[in-house]
Amino acid sequence: MQQMGTQRDSNAWILQTWASFVLSVGMTSVGIVYLPVDLWVKGFVGMGLGFSVTSTFTLAKTQRDLHESTKLTSRIEEAKVEQILSQHGGLK
Repeated sequence: MQQMGTQRDSNAWILQTWASFVLSVGMTSVGIVYLPVDLWVKGFVGMGLGFSVTSTFTLAKTQRDLHESTKLTSRIEEAKVEQILSQHGGLK
């Protein structure tokens, strides 16, 4: 059976993604704090930012889980086909 390698992101890529996330949420938060509006408007916009961040993480996790489940299903189906071929003499 063909071994599937695991894809590994580089440390630089991981650092860049976290840095851009922290920077974007931080700068948006600072922008909300310095908005020239009432406190309840700032709270409303801040809650919108919080919900956007959490829904983005949820969407990313769901897509990752979906992708990993299709990879596992493909490997199981490939193993079944190889088992059937080996039991019946394969392709001669």
